[in-house]
Amino acid sequence: MATLEEYKSGAEIQWCPGCPNHLILKAVKSALVDLDLSPHEVCLVSGIGQAAKLPHYLECNFFNGLHGRALPVALGILAANPRLTTLVTTGEGDCYGEGGNHFIHTLRRNPNLTLIVHNNSFYALTKGQASPTTPLGEIRSLHPKGVPMPPLKVLEIAVIQGCGFVARGFAGDPEQLRGLIAEGVRHRGLSLIDVIQPCITWGKKPLDWYREKAVPLPAGYDSSDRFGALRAIGENERFYTGVLYRSPQKPVFGEAFHRLMNNVPLTGLEPPDEKTLREVLAPFCKRPPGSV
Repeated sequence: MATLEEYKSGAEIQWCPGCPNHLILKAVKSALVDLDLSPHEVCLVSGIGQAAKLPHYLECNFFNGLHGRALPVALGILAANPRLTTLVTTGEGDCYGEGGNHFIHTLRRNPNLTLIVHNNSFYALTKGQASPTTPLGEIRSLHPKGVPMPPLKVLEIAVIQGCGFVARGFAGDPEQLRGLIAEGVRHRGLSLIDVIQPCITWGKKPLDWYREKAVPLPAGYDSSDRFGALRAIGENERFYTGVLYRSPQKPVFGEAFHRLMNNVPLTGLEPPDEKTLREVLAPFCKRPPGSV
């Protein structure tokens, strides 16, 4: 049975004391223990930013890459080793801004990974500049007259694109978030968990404001109803938390390849022999007619 102690890292945590990121870290660890996954069975991937430091604070496999490039790295890890449980944990600026193109195409591909996005609506590492989810008109360090454009509707995009598991969590409710993460990992295909993560240094609103606005979805909510999900996400007076949408099962990126390889990690396969390599490369070695 996996334990929290196994995931204990010796790295010094660099977040502000009292930062809600600590609660997200606790929820991630607890969910992995609930799933009975040992550290060697897990790989965390992140980009750059305060949220992207999270993998440093767990004792497991991880890859901390370039800004916005967490998702393509995670896809590569999935392709190379289907036996790892791979999660991406990063911030909204990293994922929806620099990595926006990768985010959109990951929705299309539907890989079997869990994407956890810490969403504080600005770039905290670089002192609070506006990000893709900053509210319209909010004053930010590079927008002294207010952000002039509306936020990107990322959850709506995920629902419309048919992402199999779309959820919203709140860092101030780590027990609910723990369950959402475990459920997201169990989902076969891409699961997106957007986490409201108030920033206590650069944020404009107190934590109590978020506590009042972040409420669980009502009893009887139907997560298979796409239009109902869009209405819940678009609610202006509150942030509904929970599983907002589940789509019917879709083909999962790389599964056909993994079946062909008997779900063996690439590192466990013998390299092809010379004859096979020559046959594979032969079409690329032919010179077109008339070439010198």
